[in-house]
Amino acid sequence: MTDTSTSASPDSGSHPPLSRIASCIDGYDPDALPVAAAQALVTGFVQPVRTVERCPLTSALGRVLAEDVVSAIDVPAHDNSAMDGFAVRSADLAAHGDTVLRVAGTALAGRPFAGAAGPGEAVRVMTGAVMPSGTDTVVIQEAVRTDGDRLTVPGGQQPGQNTRARGEDLAVGQVALPAGRVLRPADLGLLASLGIGELAVRRRLRVAFFSTGDELRSIGQPLPPGCVYDSNRYTIRAMLQRMGVDAIDLGVVPDHPEALEAAMTQAAAGADAVVSSGGVSVGEADYTRALMARLGDVEFWRIAMRPGRPMAFGRVGGAYYFGLPGNPVAVMVTFYFIVRAALLALSGAGTGGPPLVRVRSASAFRKKPGRTEYQRAVLRAGVDGVLEARITGQQGSGVLSSMSLADCIVVLHHEQGSVAPGDPVDALLFEGLI
Repeated sequence: MTDTSTSASPDSGSHPPLSRIASCIDGYDPDALPVAAAQALVTGFVQPVRTVERCPLTSALGRVLAEDVVSAIDVPAHDNSAMDGFAVRSADLAAHGDTVLRVAGTALAGRPFAGAAGPGEAVRVMTGAVMPSGTDTVVIQEAVRTDGDRLTVPGGQQPGQNTRARGEDLAVGQVALPAGRVLRPADLGLLASLGIGELAVRRRLRVAFFSTGDELRSIGQPLPPGCVYDSNRYTIRAMLQRMGVDAIDLGVVPDHPEALEAAMTQAAAGADAVVSSGGVSVGEADYTRALMARLGDVEFWRIAMRPGRPMAFGRVGGAYYFGLPGNPVAVMVTFYFIVRAALLALSGAGTGGPPLVRVRSASAFRKKPGRTEYQRAVLRAGVDGVLEARITGQQGSGVLSSMSLADCIVVLHHEQGSVAPGDPVDALLFEGLI
């Protein structure tokens, strides 16, 4: 791959202070910030990486297109048959009753019929074969009768049936894929159909992450009384890997200002974004707040959401910073509903929120308007075939087992009240995430 830009940071320009962007949000209150306002602040502050690379098609899955891909050819390149059968002239066919034609030859995919079909003639064609000159319709082979070179076509055929027109998939000059597209398997096939073997993509994001807490231990270390194994780094790493970024694990950082400053300085020097877990809740955030004020431009929020209320966001050095809560489920929820969209925007992929689907609730949810709540659930088809969401186990922010059992998160929106069984709700499907 070859860089076409020398920029190594997300953006070489200057950022307006985060507080200035926040002041544009009606009723901005960092101690009671709606989820939608937090999402808008984060994606509005982030500027995408500028470095562009040339990437071979075989390595392009999950990469972000840096420029529009414009078709230089028609796809398909010629009118062709969509079925095995016989190419005929629709003008020869009787509207009612049989039509008898003479079979003049055969056209195969890659081996066109030489010459043209005259009045009263048909040509046997295979799927993908170029439509013989003079023909405009294909009758499937199961519908006809043959006797030597005599072909009997029943009435009721429609002009143009079972054919594919030149350029009906893509025409010369048409934008095949827009800049900002996260490339999927079908996209790679589409690019291959255009003969494109290399394309311009944004460089991969570098995201550093670490956990904070004196009680945390890494796998393989002894577990003294009062200590727990750190699970957050493994879920964060996995969520980052699914996004196709280069994840940089900085381990567990003790709850000491000097250690946190060293970790943040190291992370910001080599990454586009930094994600930490722990150290941002009430009582923990005081020294963190003072440290971040020295290191960069960081705001501390209490978001109107459950789980996942405390969060810090801003910029430290050349990196964007996301300070997530310490509870395992809260980490995943804030990542899915706030951090993920910001990283997509940073990668140049746009700022779309997580894709939600409308399903039916199989459970009752007690809720007051004024905050967004996220419930772990499983989807199953009801007796009428409609997908239903049923909660899984305990919903505490430290109960990771119920998140493991779930295949979706039910989203109860900010102004939404209690939900009764049978009510429609929105859900985020885990398998729908990039």
